[in-house]
Amino acid sequence: MKRWIYILPIAGFALLAFFLFRSLWSPPPDIIPSALLDKPAPRLTLPALDAQSAAFTSGDLRAGHVTVVNVFASWCAPCRTEAPALMALSQVPGVALYGLTQKDKPEATRAFLDEVGNPFAKIARDDDGRASIEWGVYGVPETYVVDGKGVLRFKYVGGLTQAVLEQQLLPAIRSLQH
Repeated sequence: MKRWIYILPIAGFALLAFFLFRSLWSPPPDIIPSALLDKPAPRLTLPALDAQSAAFTSGDLRAGHVTVVNVFASWCAPCRTEAPALMALSQVPGVALYGLTQKDKPEATRAFLDEVGNPFAKIARDDDGRASIEWGVYGVPETYVVDGKGVLRFKYVGGLTQAVLEQQLLPAIRSLQH
């Protein structure tokens, strides 16, 4: 009987550790659900990155074309590695690619874009992170596909790769182009 007194806490700890460890990989980061899918994109009133780049607005998201919004920051390592995929995406006809910087200094963002290349037609600054919260951003980078009426249709969490572009993002974009 005395053995159970010693075994029960160890078994309880092992069970708790199992579930906590398992939760680190569930759900996979690229399929985190979004309550905003199939709903209008949150309204934006944000400043432009700088004099070289205009900000995008909610009106731009309802302009009749598919829009891709990429949330990024200069301090984000995966944002650096996704740069080639974003450059390829910027060449897709009929798609507007906009950037949303999250909690970044304009000078740092501009230096980052000068280094990796600037694929964005317009860039807005989310200095305090409030717009990112409204969009349901978990962390940078994240990418959203918005239809021509301003409705969020697809969300990808994590850095874009050529495989993600070909297998997930481009099919989502093509399904919205008429």
